[in-house]
Amino acid sequence: MTQDRRISVGVTGASGAIYALNLLKHLSSYYSEIHLMITDAARIVFATEQNLSLPESPAKIAKILCQHLNCDDEIIKVYAKENWYAPVASGSAAPKQMVICPASMGCLSAIATGASNNLLERAADVVIKEKGQLILLPREMPFSTIHLKNMLTLSEAGVTIMPAAPGFYNNPESIDQLADFVSARILNHLGIENSICQAWGYKN
Repeated sequence: MTQDRRISVGVTGASGAIYALNLLKHLSSYYSEIHLMITDAARIVFATEQNLSLPESPAKIAKILCQHLNCDDEIIKVYAKENWYAPVASGSAAPKQMVICPASMGCLSAIATGASNNLLERAADVVIKEKGQLILLPREMPFSTIHLKNMLTLSEAGVTIMPAAPGFYNNPESIDQLADFVSARILNHLGIENSICQAWGYKN
């Protein structure tokens, strides 16, 4: 694992909890700290889609996720939605990289307008203003004109919009392999070389 690397991760209530779990699994191999924010709606989606029940307590969420992902207990740090003393709330302390996976349209809209209604949105706002790297994985279909305008606003601010749209050229045989494809592309954009999926044009 790469030492002294930190990243922020936000998980919203959009469908696609498998993408979040898959990403966290892979990030735990490359980062020493994952600063995680999970919305209440996201916890409902985790229970519905992954049969994974997460309590309200940030400390208990971190423990359950680390056990589920089989990673070191110290890697994942979970923060409550109104914990304004968390490092991610300040430009002087927040990690310079952040991924929101999946990103709901409500969350995307709030970030595009600088609303900062909760810690997750504030963390994203911090990364943008500090000229860091923010990646959003919108999970919605179809996109309305409002959604597209918000994405354009964020793209013009330097945010990477990366829809959770896995490729099929590797002939995936499971849902997990589809999620792996998305995680691999995220890692690529984070500057992390990986061999999770075979790149286009290369054959074994």
